[in-house]
Amino acid sequence: MSSPALLEESRSSLSRERLGLLLGFIGMVIFGGTLPATRIAVTAIDPLAVTALRTGIAGVCSLALLIVLRRKFPPRHLWFQLAVASLCVVILFPFLMALAVKTIDASHGGVVLGALPIATAFVAVLVTHERPKPLFWIASLAGAVLVVAFALRQGGGSLTSGDLLLFGAVAASAVGYTFSGRLTGGIPGWEVISWALVIALPVSLPAAVISLPADPGHIALKPWLALLYAALFPQWIGFFAWNAGLAMGGIARVSQLQLLQPFVTFAFAAIFIGEPITPQIVLFAAAVVLTVAISTRTRSRMLAAPEG
Repeated sequence: MSSPALLEESRSSLSRERLGLLLGFIGMVIFGGTLPATRIAVTAIDPLAVTALRTGIAGVCSLALLIVLRRKFPPRHLWFQLAVASLCVVILFPFLMALAVKTIDASHGGVVLGALPIATAFVAVLVTHERPKPLFWIASLAGAVLVVAFALRQGGGSLTSGDLLLFGAVAASAVGYTFSGRLTGGIPGWEVISWALVIALPVSLPAAVISLPADPGHIALKPWLALLYAALFPQWIGFFAWNAGLAMGGIARVSQLQLLQPFVTFAFAAIFIGEPITPQIVLFAAAVVLTVAISTRTRSRMLAAPEG
């Protein structure tokens, strides 16, 4: 191959990686708005209704897209994994989070959810029977201790019900993300989340009808817009950008963008809710992010070792 051809191929590869990073960044920013949007929505709408409507709206949109694109239903041997992903990511995570932000600030939740990559890696290690290096466990344990210490400090020495609900949300999401990740080996990422939303429709639609506010017209526009954002973007469209970014820019590079998510949550919480972002919150978030970076890099290198 001639030098110009090599140069052109190199430029094309670099351009693809940059686009992947951009898409990953967009996905991360979308996810960063989840907590503030949910907190706004639950100020006027019951958490059960927020979850049901969020899941139902995204599910109907997913079904329409899958029909238009004539996508076949996934093979039967993948149904169990899809069901687990749906239960955890589509139902449990948003519901527990909606309950939690009734009593705690979005910025507080941003610190707690900052440990989600650690929890996901931990579940993945258990599922795949990996044997990470000691540094992985040390960093993961340190991250968990920091999150608990932050929650205790903010709660005056005890864990609040909101913290416990967020811990449950983290656990549910970690399991869901692990199973979703396994499914992307044979199904495009956008299809995984779309099918997960579709198979939840028999639950989400009836729940949405039953829990719908008696007089929706008396609810201000802002909570409805926040609910619509949570339904269409973090619950659905965000995964399109994020998964495409991972595929184009490389999992190792793009996944590191998730380290910025707590700080995006802080920015949204300050701008749209007016929450004060104290130095203590930023310091704890930075420390958690550091442990996440160490544990993620340690596990990534361990996974990459056999290829070399």
